[in-house]
Amino acid sequence: MASGHSDMEGPRSNPDVPESSKAFVPIENNPEVMSRLLHQLGLSSTLSFHDVFSIDDQDLLAFVPRPAYALLLVFPVSDTYENFRRTEDADQEEYSGAGAGEEVMWFKQTIRNACGLIGLLHGVSNGEAFDFIEPSSDLATLLKSAIPLQPTARADLLYESQALESAHQSAAALGDSIAPSAEDKVDLHYVCFVKSRNGHLWELDGRRKGPLDRGPLASTDDVLCEKALNIGVRSFLKREEMAGGGELRFSLIALGPSMD
Repeated sequence: MASGHSDMEGPRSNPDVPESSKAFVPIENNPEVMSRLLHQLGLSSTLSFHDVFSIDDQDLLAFVPRPAYALLLVFPVSDTYENFRRTEDADQEEYSGAGAGEEVMWFKQTIRNACGLIGLLHGVSNGEAFDFIEPSSDLATLLKSAIPLQPTARADLLYESQALESAHQSAAALGDSIAPSAEDKVDLHYVCFVKSRNGHLWELDGRRKGPLDRGPLASTDDVLCEKALNIGVRSFLKREEMAGGGELRFSLIALGPSMD
């Protein structure tokens, strides 16, 4: 993901990946493509991604298999979002968590056009979804290596992973639209919401300084429950709406039980 807003920030605070870094062909914003990518890496076929067509129409929401273990918000980066990110991040320390005691596993994005991949990894690396990873798979091996590492070393691990690059390349060739070039500027960004094993909703974004705890959920809540939507996705949409940003182009994709 590349943003046109980064020139307002100095090099230390600029969250965008440098042009000199490796670039991936962006994957299509498509649940089937995302599921294929993670199944190839080692996520059990009993979990898949699903479109969420509405968070307000209960009849449409009922079509999404539950429980939802992760929710991906996909949107074009706006001035409103960038201003909020800068303001919130100004008071945040750079995250340095590592080890099995972390409440969530967070990945800093250092590969250009890989925000979709980072969002998917956040979704399957945290909470109960982690239990659906096949033990001897490339994904299990990658995450086992990532757990003890601090964010910079963890990002380097992803950067150098041939298994990750190969699976991403295969997925980028799928989908209904013509894949852009790896060097193209892509304005869509992915933010992932997960429920940790400690029962909190976390916002995970590789462009931020670290993971963001959005608050506690009840033991029976998933990431599509009313409270999770209110403190997560709806708060994002409300900011955009109040700023008068015009039409809100966004989509939502949930990780839950497979339908077949």
